[in-house]
Amino acid sequence: MSAKFNSNYPSIDFLREKAMKKIPPFAFDYLDGGCNQNINLRKNTSDIRSLELVPSYTKPFNEANFKTEVMGIKYDYPFGMSPIGLQGLMWPKASEILAKVADNYNVPFILSTVGTSDIETIAEITNGKAWFQLYHPKENDLRNQLIQRCKDVGLPVLVLLADVPSFGYRPKEIKNGLAIPPKMTLRNIIQIMSRPHWALSTLINGQPNFKTLAPYIPKNLSLKHLGLFMNQTFSGRLTQEKIKEIRDLWQGKLVIKGIASAEDMDTAIKLGADGVIVSNHGGRQLDMGQSAISALKDIVLEFKSKIPIMMDSGIRSGTDIANVLASGAEFTFLGRSFMYGVSALGNNGGEQVMHILTQELKQVMEQIGCQNTNDLPLFLKK
Repeated sequence: MSAKFNSNYPSIDFLREKAMKKIPPFAFDYLDGGCNQNINLRKNTSDIRSLELVPSYTKPFNEANFKTEVMGIKYDYPFGMSPIGLQGLMWPKASEILAKVADNYNVPFILSTVGTSDIETIAEITNGKAWFQLYHPKENDLRNQLIQRCKDVGLPVLVLLADVPSFGYRPKEIKNGLAIPPKMTLRNIIQIMSRPHWALSTLINGQPNFKTLAPYIPKNLSLKHLGLFMNQTFSGRLTQEKIKEIRDLWQGKLVIKGIASAEDMDTAIKLGADGVIVSNHGGRQLDMGQSAISALKDIVLEFKSKIPIMMDSGIRSGTDIANVLASGAEFTFLGRSFMYGVSALGNNGGEQVMHILTQELKQVMEQIGCQNTNDLPLFLKK
């Protein structure tokens, strides 16, 4: 057990509870919430946990092996860190904290276009191993500049976001003034005053902003005009033509994130994607859609072995990782779990989450008698 492991928070649920008390409610709501009535947010995790693994207690077993290769890169564990926008809103320098942990543990960190660190900083922290998720801009010139910056620092994987053709309807964010355009209300100011540690840390490190986009944002915009700028800059919908153009521009590995149907899966393959991430944006976009794990199982049946299939959305624990891998995903990503950790424990939060996830996954594999993560499908109850 790591010397830094905090035994007061031995699970992601405990970290979530601590995060709720540590950061302002408007920031926690942004992190924790889904869209509309949060139906798909809940289904994402509950459907993963409805699956069952069948143990094999009497066969020979040495030790669990977590090493995994995806996108031609060897990683020490079969999971990485999902892209999350405005990470610095939850905790100052959250992107940098998690990128460093990802590099230390040799797992991928995906930076969002609307993250609060820039491409160059994250590339330096991860020794050029981070992935970058692109929100597609309306103007090709901005798209080309962002892609060129990824090339310049040697990032190996570009992730195209497919599941945000429009912003999800998120009532709590609207109430909290975190919709586009955002606003700071008296209610939010009172919430900040009730979280002095967060307020002091934010004061010391500065107000979070979209650092990757900073060179393109006009100076001295009000919060309202910043929101309008973001709405005008990004078109959202990822068309086949846009994918074709990016495939021509980008010689590295290309992954499409937000795949949830056989039709889009077939399109991704035809257009030359190197991999896909089955995802519904953590339940933040389409409340009436399938859970991510339900979409995954259908996609794996038809497309297994044709292209690497990964998944995020609803994965909160090491046991969840095991069930998703058992359902046919070759790799997994988690977002909220890592952010609960950083929001709760600051600089030590990312390592706390890594310890929890690796120990939980190890215990499951030892319990059922599975030595390699790619063998987990053999243990899924049919």
